[in-house]
Amino acid sequence: MNPLRYTAFPTPQGGGNPAGVVLDASAMDAAEMLSLAAELGYSETAFLFPRGEREYAIRYFSPEAEVDFCGHATVAAAVALAEHHLGAGDLLLSSNVGEIPVTLVRTEAGYQATLTTVEPVTAELDALPELCELLGWRDEDLHPDLPHGLAFAGLWHPVLWAVSRERLARLDYDFEGLRTLMLREGWGTVSLLFRESIALIHSRNAFPIGGVVEDPATGAAAGALGGLLRAEGLLPEDGRFTVLQGEDMGQPCLLEVDAAGDGGVRVSGTARRLFD
Repeated sequence: MNPLRYTAFPTPQGGGNPAGVVLDASAMDAAEMLSLAAELGYSETAFLFPRGEREYAIRYFSPEAEVDFCGHATVAAAVALAEHHLGAGDLLLSSNVGEIPVTLVRTEAGYQATLTTVEPVTAELDALPELCELLGWRDEDLHPDLPHGLAFAGLWHPVLWAVSRERLARLDYDFEGLRTLMLREGWGTVSLLFRESIALIHSRNAFPIGGVVEDPATGAAAGALGGLLRAEGLLPEDGRFTVLQGEDMGQPCLLEVDAAGDGGVRVSGTARRLFD
């Protein structure tokens, strides 16, 4: 099976987070999927299994292990399906964490995908002192008025708010120490954030368990953040905000989040094909 290569959540100027996509992995077993993901070398590759009209099971593999949920690979897979088979409309993806509805809309720039996460959950971040020590963050680096905690919308993410954009730009942490902590706690990525305004958030997501310092775009974390802001009453009036991620990596990514109402959080973005 020849995989497709897409970059998800690019800005109009470029960037994005690459992902592999296999449109029909029915003949592949887990070992073969892991091997292909390792060969591609992207943070995640999505494998699709047709189940019915506009319904698919989906599995995600990093180069090292299966991942229960991945936002950017979901967007990449949905856009790939739209471009190759389905066109605009709704589809339903069944993942390890539950059903992920996706709506595809055709725009002048291509297809935009909006995924809806599973029900978000929040919790206390008991490991905050240990996490800050590994990150090299002191008390004065943490924003005093924003909630530091754990957030879930498919994966668990600790959420820390930097006191300034300048502090967020300085990312230098204990790679192996943070990797060990994340594996122990079952975290997907570590969300480091700065809130420029109520509707604009800058994000960096430490990802040592994926073998890299940070992830350029993390749809799962953006959805979890929407759930946390909803729970804390910190959303804009319409429930929508923008996440800019990957800026400090030179891979700018644009994620639009809608956490209004109840239920899952909606995360929107585009994807474009990468050609070898």
